[in-house]
Amino acid sequence: MSDIQYRELLPETRLGETADDSADQTPDPKLKTRLNKLQKRLRREMGRAIEDFNMIEEGDRVMVCLSGGKDSYTLLDILLNLQKSAPVSFELVAVNLDQKQPGFPEHILPEYLASVGVPFHIVERDTYSIVKSVVPEGKTTCGLCSRLRRGTLYGFADEIGANKIALGHHRDDILETFFLNMFYGGKLKSMPPKLVSDDGKNMVIRPLAYSREKDIAAYAGLKGFPIIPCNLCGSQENLQRQVIKEMLQGWDRSHPGRIETMFRSLQNVVPSHLADTGLFDFAGLQLGFPHGIVNGGAAGAQSGQGAIRRRVNGSTYCRSDGRDP
Repeated sequence: MSDIQYRELLPETRLGETADDSADQTPDPKLKTRLNKLQKRLRREMGRAIEDFNMIEEGDRVMVCLSGGKDSYTLLDILLNLQKSAPVSFELVAVNLDQKQPGFPEHILPEYLASVGVPFHIVERDTYSIVKSVVPEGKTTCGLCSRLRRGTLYGFADEIGANKIALGHHRDDILETFFLNMFYGGKLKSMPPKLVSDDGKNMVIRPLAYSREKDIAAYAGLKGFPIIPCNLCGSQENLQRQVIKEMLQGWDRSHPGRIETMFRSLQNVVPSHLADTGLFDFAGLQLGFPHGIVNGGAAGAQSGQGAIRRRVNGSTYCRSDGRDP
């Protein structure tokens, strides 16, 4: 990675020591109450996602990717909050990729990260020029830009010894990706809360997988995070994703609860009631056996008739009754 430069900044204070209490930042009592409720909700949802998918374990070094948007700020903030009372010990290292977009305010993230007391790196790579030289004028650059960004961050995680890479994708992103793949790609596929890269070298986690975008936006606003716009490159917004986003937002307004139900469906897949012959042995079904399955074994597990077993390791990030620890 010789074409990459980075600045490492290690604050003198310990991790999380200088982070301001959210209650001190919002003097209005009503706003303070709203902020506290949102923080508890986001913390509870993140704790549940971490436990359900075993995202963070003892001794992990987690690289938190910070773009300067509401999602990544919230991701880091809640992770820092959880770290203080988590049942396991883990490190957090914030990383921002400076892609050399014209007008990018280089001072904002270093100042913010130093103020909250988290070790961080600023990785510098001019992917902006690469994208502009390859993508025709007027076409969206998001696809190529994200691939270059992902490759750079994956490589940097290896350099700093991070065994987990935390991204700020939330529940709405996951659902939008599901419908994008179904409508335009012909696949039932989405963003998994936990993923190992194709080469097997990096593990990506999405601790905000259970959280709603509108909650994150409200929390970011109340916290006053110094948001950096994502359109500095002048690229057109991904129009297909925007159409899906508007569709989901319309359903959320007209049919409250539908979004929650759709997300639950991603966690309750029944392969025997779909049509993927590679996922379920339809050819082997026979009369005279429950559900047509001759041998219970693996085929029975694939049928989706049994409940999905969750991994339980004796450690919880949130109480079983849903309340914060």
